[in-house]
Amino acid sequence: MPALARFVAGRNENAGHDREVPESPTRQTAQAAARVALDDAMELVASMRFAIALLTVLCIASVIGTVVQQRQPMPNYVNQFGPFWSELFGKFDLYTVYSAWWFLLMLGFLVVSTSLCIARHTPKILRDLKTYKETMREQSIQAFKHKALGYLHMNPEAALGQINAWLSAEGWKARAQVRNGGVMIGARKGSAHKIGYLAAHSAIVLICLGGLFDGDLVVRVMMWAQGKQIYQGDDLTQVTDINRLTPANPSFRGNLYVPEGSRSSTALISMPSGVVVQDLPFDVELKKFIVEYYATGMPKLFASDVVLHDRRDGTSTKATVKVNEPVTYRGVTLYQSSFEDGGSSLKLKLRALQAAHDTPLDGKVNGTTTLTADGEKFGLEFTGLRVINVENFADDGKDKNGTDVRKVDLVGRLEQHLGSGANLEGKKTLRNVGPSFSYKLRDASGQAREYNNYMLPLELDGHRVILLGVRDTLSDSFRYLRIPVDGKDSMEGWLALRRGLADPAQRLQAARQYALDASPPDKPAMQAQLEATALRTLTLFAGAEGLKADAPAQGAAVGGLPALSQFIEREVPEAERARVSEVLLRILNGSLFELHKQAEAQHGRPAPQPGEATQAFMTQSVMSLSDAMFYPSPVIIQLDDFQQVQASVFQVTRAPGQTLVYLGAVLLIIGVFAMLYIKERRLWLWLEAAPGRSEQTRVRMALSSNRDTADLPVEFESLKQRLLHEEA
Repeated sequence: MPALARFVAGRNENAGHDREVPESPTRQTAQAAARVALDDAMELVASMRFAIALLTVLCIASVIGTVVQQRQPMPNYVNQFGPFWSELFGKFDLYTVYSAWWFLLMLGFLVVSTSLCIARHTPKILRDLKTYKETMREQSIQAFKHKALGYLHMNPEAALGQINAWLSAEGWKARAQVRNGGVMIGARKGSAHKIGYLAAHSAIVLICLGGLFDGDLVVRVMMWAQGKQIYQGDDLTQVTDINRLTPANPSFRGNLYVPEGSRSSTALISMPSGVVVQDLPFDVELKKFIVEYYATGMPKLFASDVVLHDRRDGTSTKATVKVNEPVTYRGVTLYQSSFEDGGSSLKLKLRALQAAHDTPLDGKVNGTTTLTADGEKFGLEFTGLRVINVENFADDGKDKNGTDVRKVDLVGRLEQHLGSGANLEGKKTLRNVGPSFSYKLRDASGQAREYNNYMLPLELDGHRVILLGVRDTLSDSFRYLRIPVDGKDSMEGWLALRRGLADPAQRLQAARQYALDASPPDKPAMQAQLEATALRTLTLFAGAEGLKADAPAQGAAVGGLPALSQFIEREVPEAERARVSEVLLRILNGSLFELHKQAEAQHGRPAPQPGEATQAFMTQSVMSLSDAMFYPSPVIIQLDDFQQVQASVFQVTRAPGQTLVYLGAVLLIIGVFAMLYIKERRLWLWLEAAPGRSEQTRVRMALSSNRDTADLPVEFESLKQRLLHEEA
């Protein structure tokens, strides 16, 4: 049949290479080929298991690097994990996971092994993509699971043309081989599945290479090549050229700090034991830092208006760096990372708690000075200014049973004397409460406490108070002393009461006046006894009892309501404690009110009149004065005014591996999609003249796939219906 031969020759991609059926291999050759195939399969499975195990370890390490904050000061980890675990984690480099030697070693090994796997299997895959397996023997078709036999009512030449047209229309690529007894058609569909294998493995290599290029590895190599060293000091003015990397460094990631109105061209690259200074090819000048807020006071926009001054040609370029909108210049990308105080000016007032003594003070954020209080010198470090503070005011200060959580039982124990500024449990109601500033007081031994004081009063539990926060370590939360304000939203009334309480003469005068007003005129003995009781109560409450020779035993409370509670437990029988507690509270409240009237008169202010507002002020003052006995500073530092200076913190990067990572991500998507959703199928059809039937073609058909899914039999049934009529 010359016409059929000419047609097949035109379809064959290797034109002019029509071949006869190859001779069957011997049994020994078949067994050897099977052994080679089995060895390859076992080796592939073993390599896949190892790669999966390696990827699992890398993923776990990456999770650790995400959960555990990287490159923090060691004291932070000690506070978080404790001495034992922090030291153990440090030995495994869990604080610098992405630059740890074992992480880089696994990453490099994964790159090498995956690259070798790609190099080994790519030629096989490419050869397989060019192979249609049209040399399949007709007897082998019977061994397939999905096979069929049918007849077409046309001669073989017409049947070949019809089948070829249908295969082309359905997206099958086919090749035919003419033999003595008929024609074997080999067709394939879904070959992109194998391309997905190459794409996915290539993606792993590209992403890992991108991670290696953009990590610390390049920085370490450049430091070794240029003879640079890590700077381990705190004073960055002592940095020398041996601690600097040139602008030609091909890969780095550092932080750039620029205050408003200033310019900088040096970024800091954090290393496990210090920092390295990275010079940039341009200066960054911060014209203005922009922050916008929602109605609740929460920030919604951070942006920096900058001017980039090229150090090579002197040109200047204006730009705006926003969160998620970086700016790239000279191959270096600037990201808006965060913002800090750039050295705001503070106008402060030092207010002594023991004496009527106020001193003005000027400070600057990040600056230091010294102060003397109660004969002791302190180092004063100004650490921050926050113009916007958002607090949650949804909780009304009650516990679940509706009991006032600040209720005081004189006989009970007060576990906390300084409460939190605002309760954050329950439904959130956010509100901006105005500026606050923070500072540290460092004593002669070098121990420091951190303070955070609000500038304006805010309303808590229905009362307007000023919050003074303190904490002993960075890992602690701030505990707040609540100072009630007077009718002018000022702490003057409370402060005068606190100073009067510390003065023995004023305590005596207040106790005497209280006894005079509370005792009948005709009972001088009762007046004297009540005066002595009131004075003793005020003395205990003021914490002055310990100054006497007959001071209570060591470990007693220094003052406040706990001191009265301990006095009752020590001196009063248990059956009488409730009654005595009630009496002492009335005496304390009355004596403090007399002390309040004295203090107001001394400052030339009108005498407070009994009423609801005065009662509320005195109730809050008793609580606040009791808490103030445990306030660890002899002075209150009050913020009067400020001039804010903002500073932007940029993350500056030169990331040549970024392109590789993006390309790898695209290839990974393509590869995973191809391997999961594209199914490779191969179809064979053996066409021969039907024996004993003129003008008919007998067709043997078989289908195979790389995945035997549930829809494969359905697809095969559809192919049978379209391509042939099954033999009955």
